[in-house]
Amino acid sequence: MVILILVFCISFFFGANAKNLISMRNHNTSGKTEESTPTKTETGSPTTTATEDHTDTPTTQVDSVSQLIAGMSLEEKIGQMFIVSFTGTTVPTALNALIKDNHVGGVILYPENIENDNQLVTLINSIKVVNSVNKLPLFISTDQEGGRVSRLPARATTFPPNLVIGEKRSATLSYAVGNVMGKELKAYGFNVDFAPVLDIFSNPQNTVIGDRSFGSDPNLVASLGVATMEGIRNTGVIPVIKHFPGHGDTSVDSHKDLPISYKTMDQLEAFELVPFEEAIKDGADMVMVAHIELPNVDRSLTPASLSTYVISDILRQRLHFNGVVITDDMHMEAIRKYYSVADATVKAVEAGTDIVLICHSYEEQIESYNALLQAVQKGVISEARIDQSVRRIILLKEKYNLTDQPSTLAAVLSHVGTEENKEIAKETEEK
Repeated sequence: MVILILVFCISFFFGANAKNLISMRNHNTSGKTEESTPTKTETGSPTTTATEDHTDTPTTQVDSVSQLIAGMSLEEKIGQMFIVSFTGTTVPTALNALIKDNHVGGVILYPENIENDNQLVTLINSIKVVNSVNKLPLFISTDQEGGRVSRLPARATTFPPNLVIGEKRSATLSYAVGNVMGKELKAYGFNVDFAPVLDIFSNPQNTVIGDRSFGSDPNLVASLGVATMEGIRNTGVIPVIKHFPGHGDTSVDSHKDLPISYKTMDQLEAFELVPFEEAIKDGADMVMVAHIELPNVDRSLTPASLSTYVISDILRQRLHFNGVVITDDMHMEAIRKYYSVADATVKAVEAGTDIVLICHSYEEQIESYNALLQAVQKGVISEARIDQSVRRIILLKEKYNLTDQPSTLAAVLSHVGTEENKEIAKETEEK
């Protein structure tokens, strides 16, 4: 009888209620914002080294995360390391399976998934309902940069490209812009924004970055980029700085082929890395790594997103980044022309990546999940290495108090496209 009671207690603890380990996941009954704003003293997560540093993490928090990881199957752990896209404006069968069967850690929404306010709130709430069978809440993400990369419905406040905002040279204004974007994203139910762009616009032939950059001065990009990051972060939405180690001096669009930068390490440190280093010092939580080849930095000619030298040596060791590393979309031709997405996924994780972003192909998503799972089962990648990434992911979800509680249309009407938000947008365009 005692044994039966013990088995029941263990099963209950590691079941759906294990979600309560995510910072006592708030249950909101007011219909307002359900995720609290992270405190500025909470910085990052463990490093990739075998002996993990929990100096900034309370012992009780580490213990609870360790307990949660111990109760997860390998399949659940692997799933947490994927963010996926999907087709349509409702939850398709493929996404339902990816969440329930493969336990993916997050989703990304594109314009094809978004029609209007009510549809978007309903869609995100439906995704969260599907995820109710899993132990951890989902990352619900999109690219809301402003300018030509804006995903929210028509009600949302419209901002000019970062290059225009950069002309104001105002960190205060950039913070306000980030704060508006974060509040509006959160009202719809998003909790991750793939912004701000920290690339420096140093090559006029660069069309993939172009006006998405704050400018050609690394210190200006650092100042305004960090301010935007802080503005987003202080709404409780996770900002993602991108595209490490800098995509601004390339002329090839990584959606179409693999860009090459001939910068040396010294040149990167003096220019491209400046905004990233400042953001990391300011407590950046997630970094997106670019698909870009750096032959004068990494002689293996491996794209940065698959490079141990770029991710583990430069980002982790030199810049002391202890947060979550995510790849740019693996469906881009910069990867697909030279690797299978499944092989690239394994290489990215071997290099130190925590989350692999795969969009636009359910087949590639499943193949990549299976490839990573098999790599662990065959001993190519250790389960301890997977646990390192899962720990960082859990700590980040906990830091931002993510939940699967539903959003409301009332929150959208209260926080999106308000006169106050529009006034900030007007400031960005005043001469």
